[in-house]
Amino acid sequence: METPFVFVVDDEPGIALLCKRLLTRAGYKVETETAPRKAIEYLKENKIDLMLVDIRMPEVDGFEVIQHAQRLQPDAAMLIMTGHGTVETAIRALRQGVDGLILKPFGQGSELIDAVKLALADSQQKRDAARTQALRPLFSVTESLLSETRREPLLDLIISAICGHLQCSHAACYQQNADNKNFTLLTSRGTQPPQTFFELISRVDASATPLLINAKGPGDAALKAHLADLKLGAAILVPILRPNMRMVLYAARDLNQPPFRESDLELFQILARQAAAALENARLYAEQLDYVRKVEESQKALLQAEKMAAAGRLSASIAHEVNNPLQAVQNCLHLAGREDLPAEKRKEYFDLARTELERLMLTVRRMLDFYRPSATSLEKIDLTEMLRYILNLMSKQLSEGNVKVSVDSSGKIPSIQAVGSQIQQVFINLILNAADAMPDGGDLKINTHPVKGGIEMIFQDNGKGIPKEKQHNIFEPFFSTKDGGTGLGLTSELQYNHRTRRHA
Repeated sequence: METPFVFVVDDEPGIALLCKRLLTRAGYKVETETAPRKAIEYLKENKIDLMLVDIRMPEVDGFEVIQHAQRLQPDAAMLIMTGHGTVETAIRALRQGVDGLILKPFGQGSELIDAVKLALADSQQKRDAARTQALRPLFSVTESLLSETRREPLLDLIISAICGHLQCSHAACYQQNADNKNFTLLTSRGTQPPQTFFELISRVDASATPLLINAKGPGDAALKAHLADLKLGAAILVPILRPNMRMVLYAARDLNQPPFRESDLELFQILARQAAAALENARLYAEQLDYVRKVEESQKALLQAEKMAAAGRLSASIAHEVNNPLQAVQNCLHLAGREDLPAEKRKEYFDLARTELERLMLTVRRMLDFYRPSATSLEKIDLTEMLRYILNLMSKQLSEGNVKVSVDSSGKIPSIQAVGSQIQQVFINLILNAADAMPDGGDLKINTHPVKGGIEMIFQDNGKGIPKEKQHNIFEPFFSTKDGGTGLGLTSELQYNHRTRRHA
């Protein structure tokens, strides 16, 4: 702990010398002054921990010296000594915030030492109480800062917190540019310091030490003059040094406002640490949000690729499904073109051609729905009819793979509200997965029955299945047991199931 510095002011040189000898012997750093006006000038340039001052002195009395000291160095303890102790003197000392009183002459040197110790302890207790009172509102500030994840509103909150808790009119936040190491102003309130102020900001950042300047208090004369030129009474600069962030927070008071105290500096440092944590939290949140957005975009692209791949695997069946109505249309038009046919027969052939064209258009429209990104509007779906259509569409492919399909429906299967293109994709993926699991052929059983609040459909094949140790991964994106699989088929089915439950 740093040795306390005691400043003795007494117009009697003998008393001043005695006090210095006793206090120095007790381990204190001591300076004395016999001229009150010189003592006031000394306080402007030198920081003290306690001032021991005589009450009755020529020109300027002790209470006036204390008044100047409290304005110049508000954190210093005040101890008065007098040879004429009265009740009025004690009351005036209490009203002026003095930390102790001792009578002259000292009966024993220990009386002076004890009085100095007690005054320093009382002053410290006052500062601790003021610090505790000032720290209480910071708990709510922490919550508000950490709950804001957008950088610009967060910077405004930080500036508002600085002005509110430090009771100052001017505040600013500066950030170092990673490329040229120069500082730029991010946001401010009140008077913005001139360009020359950036040199001081760079100095605080380089020293990694906060700086407190009071224009009328002790400290660097050049800094105090610089502050006076800006027409500011006090300023604090606190650096924020993080691996991904170098900033300096600034707070200042006007000339007519009281100077900053050490407790204000401590409060500002705590507030700066909270601000740094909140800014880091906002940066990480933005990075995570950007990462999630990119993953979602990649997943959408891969889902579309999975649909395209499934469409490619269905190309043979689709070609068969499209070719049949085309041949029928061609035959009908050829027959309708014969001149020896009656008008009624021609009309019959034209009607047949129109029917086949409508069937062809329906097939193509369903294929386009499969290719395009899925719509999310609900519609009334007959699952039995949709399953029959899918099986007819895939019949050629299933037949070539020697896959026999049996469908068992128990009970009345009601229509449901669902997204047609998505549930169609679910059916196709399940049937294709079953066929892939039976490369040498096999049986696929599909059981459909109503349950409370919906319909249950079970797809069961007699393929080799998925190993037990891998079954818990099957709904994870990008996990696949097939060569060349994207691992998104079952993932998309799981997402569809969740969406369907929400709509229901």
